[in-house]
Amino acid sequence: MMTKGARVRFQSVCKNYGDVQALRDFSLDIGAGEFLTILGSSGSGKSTVLNALAGFSPASSGEIYVNDQPITYAPPEKRNIGMVFQNYSLFPHMNVLENVSFPLTMRKMDKLQREKLARKALDIVRLGDFAARKPKELSGGQQQRVAIARAIVFSPSLLLMDEPLGALDLKLREALQFEIKEIQHELNCTVIYVTHDQREALAMSNRIAVLRAGQIEQVGTPADIYDKPCNRFVADFIGNTNLLAIEPTVGGGIRIPELGVELPGATTTPAASFVSIRPERFSRVPQPTGVAVQVVLQEMIFLGDVVECSAATVSGRIIHFKESRLAGADRLERGQTLYLSINPDDLVFVKDA
Repeated sequence: MMTKGARVRFQSVCKNYGDVQALRDFSLDIGAGEFLTILGSSGSGKSTVLNALAGFSPASSGEIYVNDQPITYAPPEKRNIGMVFQNYSLFPHMNVLENVSFPLTMRKMDKLQREKLARKALDIVRLGDFAARKPKELSGGQQQRVAIARAIVFSPSLLLMDEPLGALDLKLREALQFEIKEIQHELNCTVIYVTHDQREALAMSNRIAVLRAGQIEQVGTPADIYDKPCNRFVADFIGNTNLLAIEPTVGGGIRIPELGVELPGATTTPAASFVSIRPERFSRVPQPTGVAVQVVLQEMIFLGDVVECSAATVSGRIIHFKESRLAGADRLERGQTLYLSINPDDLVFVKDA
């Protein structure tokens, strides 16, 4: 069932629902075999992108290309695109094999070939022994794997996934993340994945497109999006961070008033007005040496391998830091005065947008 991933290109795509513009000048190139995640909050236009690509809700303007062929106004059944939905959309009166075979039935394929391909797809998702069961006899995770098998049974070069893990519990979501990646590697198809879960996007993607109000804010690798956000919105949306206003100093450099520290040699981009400091970039030190911030510990959250903490600076600003639970580390207590060191190289200066 090895396929060749499709190239996808959105060119100035807009989508209107009456007076509401769900997509605005949306342009994006997706490489063959890439796993690209479209990440955004509810109402940002994520699902609209998939629906326009699948043909369920055609674009109002602009063009969409698959392998350099325009498909903007082609009917869904002519696009040969697999799609996995959050709600599974399985037929309750059909057994697993019949559900997986359904796209092949619609393509008028003969029964023996349908069954052969359906069983192969079920083997890929490790449900070969469940062919005779009805959907109601399966767990949520098994039903989602059946939905994936149905989407890949006709060997699509392009697989769309619309928040497919949103209805599952955390442990099952994490397990299926690995399975989806394994399936993609086995099929060699292109995957466009939609989610609002930042951790899911960081864990699964080759690249991430961060969407806000129907427009792309930033596209990049998970590491680029996390370590080098282009603006305050992306920095705040991806993971946890401390966003702090900055001021220029007279002698050159910057001041972070809420931390009470100055960085004489620091340089920023002209448009930068904030600094982003990830919680893991603070290091607890016994004495205030170098660039260090005095804080009073407020709360601690135990997460097994790490402890996440909130602390108040002298100015009253609450910041967050985290540290690994190392053997022999000092015990933290609420109300304790601490010193947090900052490496200037770990500061990310962002514009307010």
